[in-house]
Amino acid sequence: MDAETLSRRTLRFVNVAHALDHFVLLIYPTAVIAIAAQTGRSYGELIPLATGAFVAFGLCALPMGWLADRFGRRTLLAIFFFGYGLSCLGVASAGSPTAFLVWLCMLGLASAIYHPVGSTMLVSHARRLGRDLGVNGVWGNLGAATASGVTALLATAFGWQAAFVVPGLVCLACGTAFLALVPGDGAGSQGRAGGKPVLPVARPIPLLCVFAFAVVAGGMTFNITTIALPKVVDERVGAGLPLFLIGSVATLVFAFGALTQLLMGRLIDRYSLPVLFLGLSILQPLGLGLAAASTGVPLLAGLVLTMAALYGQVVINDAMVARYVPPLYRARYFLGFTVSGFVVPLIGLLHDRGGFGLVLGIAAAFGAVIAAAALGFFVLTRQPASPAVAPAA
Repeated sequence: MDAETLSRRTLRFVNVAHALDHFVLLIYPTAVIAIAAQTGRSYGELIPLATGAFVAFGLCALPMGWLADRFGRRTLLAIFFFGYGLSCLGVASAGSPTAFLVWLCMLGLASAIYHPVGSTMLVSHARRLGRDLGVNGVWGNLGAATASGVTALLATAFGWQAAFVVPGLVCLACGTAFLALVPGDGAGSQGRAGGKPVLPVARPIPLLCVFAFAVVAGGMTFNITTIALPKVVDERVGAGLPLFLIGSVATLVFAFGALTQLLMGRLIDRYSLPVLFLGLSILQPLGLGLAAASTGVPLLAGLVLTMAALYGQVVINDAMVARYVPPLYRARYFLGFTVSGFVVPLIGLLHDRGGFGLVLGIAAAFGAVIAAAALGFFVLTRQPASPAVAPAA
């Protein structure tokens, strides 16, 4: 197989994997509404069971990257597809809180494979980094956007177990096709997209610290908003809405993020990353603040603004890691995934103490941290730098 064909096929499966990665992680936050109704347990009791999944999603990213270096990225991505599929079937078979906890942890372990492996494969095979990052981001967002609606539809029509069984079978089918159609890692037909030198800055350590704050705060706002969204719609948009309508409204809110990611992918190739980062960061505290203080249509408007900013920042973060962070320090990027996994029990605690007004208010505070970090990043990248640069991986 020639390099060009291998790159095209690899990018397609990497995009599909990104969609599945975010889709499967967000099945439980919607399915838990149906599970609670069936079991008689409260939302605050059931939602923390997913903590292990979201912590493992970040905590295991580094070892997954090391395993990929040793056994090959193709091997790890195949394990991602099959591991995700089997974990979904395991969750569907769960009949107790302990079983949910264990299988959701296994699901999170499989999900941890994608970002360190898929992102490297994307950069290696990209033809235009900004455009391909934007397209890949849209796939991830479409997975997140459709998770609520599809989960609600399957749970309503066939029971909550079907919401895990059907995606599980899809993951297994994708893994089989991937092994058949992508014979190896390959060098990539356009590897130069990921081979650009890291841009020089005057104070790299403060820049990395500022970026780490932005990544952690961004992970917190991302997880709080995406995990809580179905239940927020349930309680603060229209009480008594059937599960299918709750999922549909949540899906529409998520869909606005896809448009922002596609736009950011185009803008990255044309404009300064610090400027884009600063402009986008301001939208998060504004949207979350509006959502925290309102209900109904104004709350939906705040959530739409927030979702657009959140998913746009995902693309910006990927590009900034590639262009500003030396390979040795790129482990910092996964710090946000690990820390933000602990928001799951935090959501349950805050919801029981002050409802979703308090939950979204805390998210708005993290959004303000992102805006402050973006301002610091902008200032630091404007200072004159020495000409020495390190090669990017």
